[in-house]
Amino acid sequence: MLYTGAQIVMECLLEQGVDRVFGYPGNAALKIYDALYEYRDSIHHVLMTHEQHAAHAADGYARATGRTGVALSTSGPGATNLLTGLSASHMDSTPVVAITCNVNRPSIGKDSFQEVDIYGVSMPVTKHNYMVKDVHALADTLRSAFRIASSGRPGPVLVDILSDVAEAECEFSPLPPA
Repeated sequence: MLYTGAQIVMECLLEQGVDRVFGYPGNAALKIYDALYEYRDSIHHVLMTHEQHAAHAADGYARATGRTGVALSTSGPGATNLLTGLSASHMDSTPVVAITCNVNRPSIGKDSFQEVDIYGVSMPVTKHNYMVKDVHALADTLRSAFRIASSGRPGPVLVDILSDVAEAECEFSPLPPA
């Protein structure tokens, strides 16, 4: 069945048993937020007043529940605002998956509006990070992010999804919840 990248994100969150996402919307993340609205009966979005709050809330949720917390933000300053919370998660070994949305692929590296190399910037404060440039790699990347975040010494993993990947469609078969 054909799914958009944004719908694949939601399906993968459900596979991982995620029922709550902490975030703050922005332009590059609108497709993900549209899908989140479609899945509102299964995944509760907790609207934060700032992206840093989203990262800290995901960290606190992970500490309180023993489950992986999820933070969601848009590109540029929205993504960089997650870094303080991810740093706390990294230092305290808390499993968090941060999903950021970036500009579209042709705009990468062109200093476009709200483009930040969040992949590079987040390296010191994450256990691992990804930039997803192909919708066909999205599901496996998200599954891997959750596995890495919670295995061994837990820690935050950042998944940066390009906006055209969130819009693109591909065949997808959901797996049963992990």
